[in-house]
Amino acid sequence: MDKSKNLFNTDEAANYLGVSSRTLSNSRSSGVGVNINFIKIGGCVRYRISELDKYLDNHTFKHTGEIIWTTTSSVNKMMIH
Repeated sequence: MDKSKNLFNTDEAANYLGVSSRTLSNSRSSGVGVNINFIKIGGCVRYRISELDKYLDNHTFKHTGEIIWTTTSSVNKMMIH
């Protein structure tokens, strides 16, 4: 099995998630926002499709009452009930 078929570059991952490539790049650099594990191969960044799916699963809700935003050290953090 060719594992590289299960990897997306930043543009592909952003398209898959419906966000901009810039959002993923900024989140990687700052550690804030869309927090998804990635792979660094030389100068290339790759995302496992399974990590993208895990992010989507963890951010799927039935109603907005399931999400509580708190502020700690000027950083918004999401708590799920």
